[in-house]
Amino acid sequence: MKAARQPLRDRDFYPDDYTDERDTTEVPGGVRLQKVLAQAGVASRRACEEMIGDGRVTVNGQVVRRFGAKVDPATQVIHVDGKRIPTAPDLVYYALNKPIGVVSTMDDPQGRPCLADFVEELAPRLFHVGRLDTETEGLLLLTNDGELANRLTHPSYGVQKKYWAKVPGPIPRDLGRRLKQGIELEDGLAKADSFSIVQEHGQQALVEVVLHEGRKHIVRRMLEESGHRVIDLARIEFGPVKLGRTKPGTVRALTLKEVGDLYAAVKL
Repeated sequence: MKAARQPLRDRDFYPDDYTDERDTTEVPGGVRLQKVLAQAGVASRRACEEMIGDGRVTVNGQVVRRFGAKVDPATQVIHVDGKRIPTAPDLVYYALNKPIGVVSTMDDPQGRPCLADFVEELAPRLFHVGRLDTETEGLLLLTNDGELANRLTHPSYGVQKKYWAKVPGPIPRDLGRRLKQGIELEDGLAKADSFSIVQEHGQQALVEVVLHEGRKHIVRRMLEESGHRVIDLARIEFGPVKLGRTKPGTVRALTLKEVGDLYAAVKL
């Protein structure tokens, strides 16, 4: 099926560079939209053409139905079914299961194990999204997408993080209510978004704490201030991204869906 052509215009009424509103996304010398989508991992090129024809693809907020449309994947924002697709060729997104004993920096003057030991060969100038203290293990996101990283860590976007903490038991019935109402710390009130007991066994318990704050040692301080010393602590989710079965010290690339969900979580 051939792409629709621009109709002829009366030059007395339209400037030479005029295009219809439906063609404002066109980038001369750009890359065909279906190729960009296929390279991003959306689907096969043929399936991407069908998505375009069905009006499921937008470029800079505008529905594009032309199979031959050319775009700039480095600068234009592309959505499929309302979800943003990472198309800039130089942007990367990773999840790391940070082991205990590793500091959440890209280098350490004291020579301790740091994040660069796991990701230095993946891409230049990676940002770690937030931090985990040295004795906390679990999910850390790393990317060179500065805008996404900044939004994910900004409290105004309310991106939730889920933690599992091992603490001495038994757990009093009112602990969840107290954490959700707020624990007064030296730097202000801290509230959990949710709390639950995962399991209790003998004199130990595993509890789940969800919150969107990012203050230093926030989970440890909240639990300890409420009378529950933290034995072990791990972050198992960051927004829509789950740690899953990723082993400590292992890095994996985020899926297309995970990146799209992260964009959606911070309204990008």
